[in-house]
Amino acid sequence: MHNLFALTAAAAGLFATASATKVPSVNVPACPRVGSISYSKSVPDLTPFPRTQVDLCYTDTSLELAFTAFDEVNYYFNASQGINDDIWEYEVMEAFLYKGTDDPQTYVELEVNPNNVTYQAFVYNPSKNRTAGAPFDHFFVSDPAADGFSATTVLNKPAKTWKSTVTVPLGIFNVDECKAKGTQWRMNFFRTITSPETYPNQTLGAWSPPNEASFHISKYFGHVNFV
Repeated sequence: MHNLFALTAAAAGLFATASATKVPSVNVPACPRVGSISYSKSVPDLTPFPRTQVDLCYTDTSLELAFTAFDEVNYYFNASQGINDDIWEYEVMEAFLYKGTDDPQTYVELEVNPNNVTYQAFVYNPSKNRTAGAPFDHFFVSDPAADGFSATTVLNKPAKTWKSTVTVPLGIFNVDECKAKGTQWRMNFFRTITSPETYPNQTLGAWSPPNEASFHISKYFGHVNFV
């Protein structure tokens, strides 16, 4: 009987491992070296999507992100929008950031658009997948510049690219100065594409594509290690 229980437990462990969501990972060094990820798959269909790259590194006090959007055609944004407005309705590049190894229910959502307008908020998503009827809330960073956030965006229309370099203060994740090395994170990166002709419909792309057209499914967040 003991052997039967042992075999059953082993089989259950193998099933759990096999059924676990597989997500990508990346090692991130101290600046000026970078760890790079790129993606070219749509959400959720995994069809071809314009290549998008994110370079990551950390300093004593910040996470540095460099987003590069390739094969850009529209550079579509709403010029009337400002900080923390609904820029995600148009074209943006996004990062979802959590310090820890679990599938998070609270994380930072960071966005930047081709007009260098940013969106930064703490997300509360206790269902971990934005289940209908479950709590889902955003708590905005009201003065990002004073808190240490910054962004610089350069458009290169002849090359069909745009690049945003973004600084995120590590203190908001309770990482003390010079203590980033060795920390482990869960992150995901996204890009939205639309145009004057197709708006409000969007094409979505992701580093770790969820199985439905939602960015807020935290089991798909990839693993990021600061080395």
